Amino acid sequence: MALFFAVTFAVFWKMGGMKRHVLGFSIGYTFFAAGYLVTHFLPSNALYLFHTTQVLYTIAVIAMVTSICERVGQRVHVGLLVAIYIISASVLAAAVGFTSDVAPRLIIVNTGYGAMYIVGLTTILSARRKNLIDLAVIAVISIQAIDFLVRPNLTLMYERSIAEEAYRESFYYSLIGLVLGVKSVLGAMVLLGATIVEWTTSLRESSSRDTLTGLHNRASFEQAMLQLLPRAQKEGRPLSLVVADIDHFKQVNDIWGHQSGDRAISSFGKLINEMVRGCDTAGRVGGEEFCIAVWNCPNEPAERLAERIRQAFAQLSHAGLNDDIRLTASFGVATAQDGESYERLFARADAALYDAKSHGRNRVENAERERIAVPESIEDAAERPLRAFKPAVAQA
Repeated sequence: MALFFAVTFAVFWKMGGMKRHVLGFSIGYTFFAAGYLVTHFLPSNALYLFHTTQVLYTIAVIAMVTSICERVGQRVHVGLLVAIYIISASVLAAAVGFTSDVAPRLIIVNTGYGAMYIVGLTTILSARRKNLIDLAVIAVISIQAIDFLVRPNLTLMYERSIAEEAYRESFYYSLIGLVLGVKSVLGAMVLLGATIVEWTTSLRESSSRDTLTGLHNRASFEQAMLQLLPRAQKEGRPLSLVVADIDHFKQVNDIWGHQSGDRAISSFGKLINEMVRGCDTAGRVGGEEFCIAVWNCPNEPAERLAERIRQAFAQLSHAGLNDDIRLTASFGVATAQDGESYERLFARADAALYDAKSHGRNRVENAERERIAVPESIEDAAERPLRAFKPAVAQA
């Protein structure tokens, strides 16, 4: 069942153009299935059995928790989840070496999983979105946390101890097979429902999408920003803006033709869509210019996001271009200040973008850092007036 759900989420992500948290659901169910298969087929008295399954289940839990939180725009503390695993794995190693009784091992690993879900639950509860689907997801996480923390202790109070060689014949093993099956179906149904809602919403919004990239068009992006900025200021959340521009794009059209240029723009848009979170908003706001509104994200993480996109784009090959040709892009980053309008925020990010152009292109410049003025080249001076900010959506 878990493998079936993993494939289903992967198909939604790939064919439906969904955000990366849907791929995270697929990864979580894949490693969950791998953990169960290992538990079922490896020798029950093997010293590495619990260590192996703990690694696989931990990856599954981390993938699910981070993806569920990312879906509503919250960033879970992955370092804390890893720390929980390290502590749990260390205690497990001591228990394996100390006794052949399986019961302490079960309590240790399940307590670790439960603690990870508690971290995810506290993170998602701070999100603003609380529609019916969100409440169902919160309920699923709560059930997971309670199950991992309570069920092993209650079951082992009845069974007391479990010898390694008798693990698969124990009452605990029979019960966990049933519980995991029910939780797998319940969680998948809720997450599939959330994914279908997002997919249908994206279909309704297709008129506001750029046909070449699938991202928001300029008017739609600006309208989103006029809603995001007041919301961020009201909730006290950081909102960063990344502005990107493909370098020397006119030469691409002149040398290889406009079809090749369109394919390059499409590739860049697809890359951006794959690398941003579900709570972020990305749009194509000009011929080869893109914007990303990075929700609940301070300045430096937004700059790192821009750098990751820059590096990934510089490695892409493009149909219609020579095999040895790689395109690059320049980026400007700015973070909204108190009471700042979108026009002002865009102007600061755009100024940082042109600093990146002036400093040699294929780089990221941050508007929040002091920059050294560099004279514009003739090409930059000619391009700049054409790319000046002209809002496509009038403010109310």
